[in-house]
Amino acid sequence: MKLYPIETGNFRLDGGAMFGVVPRVLWQKTNPADENNQIEMAMRCLLVETNGKLILIDTGLGDKQSDKFFSHYNLYGDDTLMKSLLKYGFTKEDITDIFLTHLHFDHVGGAVEWNSDKTKLQPTFPNAKYWTNADHWEWATKPNPREKASFLKENILPLQESGQLHFIDFKGEKMLTNTEFGFDILRVDGHTNGQMLPVINYKGKTVVYMADFLPTSGHVPLPYVMGYDTRPLITITEKEEFLKIAADNNYYLFLEHDAYYDMCTVSNTIKGVRLNETLKFEDVFGE
Repeated sequence: MKLYPIETGNFRLDGGAMFGVVPRVLWQKTNPADENNQIEMAMRCLLVETNGKLILIDTGLGDKQSDKFFSHYNLYGDDTLMKSLLKYGFTKEDITDIFLTHLHFDHVGGAVEWNSDKTKLQPTFPNAKYWTNADHWEWATKPNPREKASFLKENILPLQESGQLHFIDFKGEKMLTNTEFGFDILRVDGHTNGQMLPVINYKGKTVVYMADFLPTSGHVPLPYVMGYDTRPLITITEKEEFLKIAADNNYYLFLEHDAYYDMCTVSNTIKGVRLNETLKFEDVFGE
């Protein structure tokens, strides 16, 4: 197995929305805001090369939306999904599987693109299977008012129409061992129903792709929960249980949205689980 961090670009979101009820005077210590109260955010995906497969976890924002849409998120930086794949010698035709942690636009936007003459939307990766789960698909295609602006039909429906959409079946379990992917999958339901987190054994370490369960290293304390979460009390319960396990077992938490660090670790303290180290991927794995 080999892992490749895939940087797809950066954007900015309101810091208050990203930290919910936590006041700015606290969260700005780790996530400083600009004059518009926006904090810097990454859209960091992960490519897993294993057993003859190339599995891309999440796809970033993509580039098919209107200028008006993008203007709300103050995109910055030169990274793109395709440039990052090419950096490692891969093209979109090489990808065999797209694992979507959930279907919010900043995680699935790059999964769909315009065709050459911009007359039709099509899956970006022509040879890939696209993976979600039935519960989350139902949640996304019949969205509640809270998440309606995050589940965009143009990012989702073309996957079904192409016949490339596939469902992972948890069979009522929270943790699933998936031999097809070569990693385990943890289901969490506080942010959105049926979010999926890959749990990967890599070079003797456990790497967990955190998606929106822990968007940045600044979100480790239990009350630091996004205003975007549909069920924040469930998020807190899930976080408390997970972070205790992560601290006890020295998990490496791969951060999708942290603008400064690829990963972090956590540790047990007298005040509970706290941030231990912030890390770059290459510093841990020498790649």
